[in-house]
Amino acid sequence: MNRISDTDLILNDDGSVYHLNLLPEDVADTVITVGDPERVGLVSRHFDRIEVEKSKREFTTHTGTIGSKRLTVLSTGIGTDNIDIVLNELDALRNIDLQTRTVKKELRSLDIVRIGTSGAIQEHIPVDSLLVSAAAFGLDTLMHYYQHDLNDQEHRLLADLQSVLPDGYRLSPYIASADPSLLEDLAEGSVQGITISAPGFYAPQGRELRAKNAMPYLMTVLQNFTSGGRRITNLEMETAGIYGMSAALGHRAISFNVILANRVTQQFSKQPQRSIDSCIKQVLEKISNHT
Repeated sequence: MNRISDTDLILNDDGSVYHLNLLPEDVADTVITVGDPERVGLVSRHFDRIEVEKSKREFTTHTGTIGSKRLTVLSTGIGTDNIDIVLNELDALRNIDLQTRTVKKELRSLDIVRIGTSGAIQEHIPVDSLLVSAAAFGLDTLMHYYQHDLNDQEHRLLADLQSVLPDGYRLSPYIASADPSLLEDLAEGSVQGITISAPGFYAPQGRELRAKNAMPYLMTVLQNFTSGGRRITNLEMETAGIYGMSAALGHRAISFNVILANRVTQQFSKQPQRSIDSCIKQVLEKISNHT
């Protein structure tokens, strides 16, 4: 078995992985990801017991239990560049022997459950609702650096999106999907849609303050997109990376989106924290009842 070099897999003095500052025993089989480090405590306060609390940079981790279910909640920060770090280091904790620096013979899968905020781009999706990403297009470049396979449906969706992008739009989107079994088990009763993961908050999501947007009609293209009766429903900044990296590494992932804004009606939630708290409770109930 090939040894992974000290510069490819960087460890801290205590043997923990470099950015997350975690040891293998710190991580549960089910990992909830949130963007905001302060949101970690909003999730873990519902735990019956907290056994691990660690933090480094924007990565804060709490591991504990709800009943007999062991859970980890971890902040990723914003954007798919951070997702690259988080997913690779979580996988290393699960599937690489950190002592010998070799990949384990038996690989184990994590369940990655994102709870994040998002903006809807279809008028019928109400503010303060909960939407599950069945699939996500990435407008960043993360998954162009990794080998990953697409199924027939993903090939069709990606081809259909590429066909409607104007020639002047220098974008090369990728696509990745939620794990089918998690979608079946955890998304029951929730609205499902196709998500756009943008590489920024302002112009990449159609906003313009002082810097001029080079692709001012992109949001209109995305709002009008349809493929086999499916439409793009919402915008955020991590889901496509989570889905793509999870698939590439053999993990299962699902993303729940708290809709705080509707870009068509130009409404923003009047009670964002209450909506986030309510959705956290809903998702935790689904996870704790999932075997």
